[in-house]
Amino acid sequence: MKLSCRASSIKPSATLAITAKAKKLKKEGKNIVSFAAGEPDFDTPLYIKDAVKEALDKGFTKYTPVSGIDELKSAICDKFKADYGAVYENSEIIVSCGGKHSLYNLFMALLDDGDEIIIPSPYWVSYTEMIKLAGGVPVIADTSANSFKFDLKILKSHLSGKTRGIIINSPSNPTGKLMDESDLIDIANFARKNDLIIITDDIYEKIIFDDRRFFNVLMVDKALKENTVAVNAVSKTYSMTGFRIGYAAGPKDLIAAMNNIQSQSTSNPASFAQYGALAAIKGSLDFTIKMKEEFEKRRNYMLEYFENEIKSIVPLKPDGAFYIFADISRVFKESAMEENINSSPEFCRYLLDAYLVTAVPGVEFGNDNFIRLSFATHFDMIKEGLRRIKDAVRPQSIKEYYKNKK
Repeated sequence: MKLSCRASSIKPSATLAITAKAKKLKKEGKNIVSFAAGEPDFDTPLYIKDAVKEALDKGFTKYTPVSGIDELKSAICDKFKADYGAVYENSEIIVSCGGKHSLYNLFMALLDDGDEIIIPSPYWVSYTEMIKLAGGVPVIADTSANSFKFDLKILKSHLSGKTRGIIINSPSNPTGKLMDESDLIDIANFARKNDLIIITDDIYEKIIFDDRRFFNVLMVDKALKENTVAVNAVSKTYSMTGFRIGYAAGPKDLIAAMNNIQSQSTSNPASFAQYGALAAIKGSLDFTIKMKEEFEKRRNYMLEYFENEIKSIVPLKPDGAFYIFADISRVFKESAMEENINSSPEFCRYLLDAYLVTAVPGVEFGNDNFIRLSFATHFDMIKEGLRRIKDAVRPQSIKEYYKNKK
């Protein structure tokens, strides 16, 4: 069957595909260690589950307003005021089927064919594909030569007459890097003067390490509200990935357009899941703090292990989120032979085939010299997975693997 050009141009999500493959191999009885999944391994807090059960028992199983129930939107407004000092009305909020869905609606509402969105690289894998689906053009701004920091100089160097907006994801997936307040102030001032939309993806805002502080553009420049769309979700903060509840705050006319698009596609997010999200946002962050502390311990263990045991892989130290973005270029050099490993997909295939370890190729995030390893998995799995990777990167192990493949 002939597919549309739009459908043919879009790649499947690499992280979801690798996670699905790992789950399939586990079902087949393989002892898989997965560093691929971008979801916390903690159970959803009981008070959130209880809120969903109560909603079901009360019969909240019908359609809701397309953009979400008023109680949830009001709670989101309260969150923005408490966290950022930004005042929103319910009409400036939309609740969608996950943060990804909010972003998709946004790009569909914002972009005409040829409009450009600047994306700092490395970037989350879905940004580029969603922009292309909307007819836009993703403009990749490489930050690797600037210690993986996005700043005003890099922004200006990628600006054109077609630039519509900028994406800021802090802390970043995959690097875990936080934006500095000074860089945010510079970018905010520039965006306002040039009428650019800042799309701030804050989904990891509560998972910050080393007592660092999170900054959002709305915190550094209240006047930027009309040029900002803030996107978030309950997925990571409360370990609610399967609930599929995300939300966005932005200019009223843009949110209304996103609502129209949502009304003709998914309609409202699941009614009872919205009540779970309401309980989460109105509740305590005690669970999140404990989860963050555990993630920080795992991060520290992985960084120390790489430093002491796996010299050929050099990790970036993340400020937040739950990923290690690790440089494997030395592995390429050390495995130089007729069948050498010279790309991140090839290295990830080798890890999975020979050592039953899953990782996400860095090329999917815009940098082929890296892999992404999630530490949102049990400590025992992390330890076993790192032991296998240590074995895998030995030049002799690689040589034997390719010899046996012949």
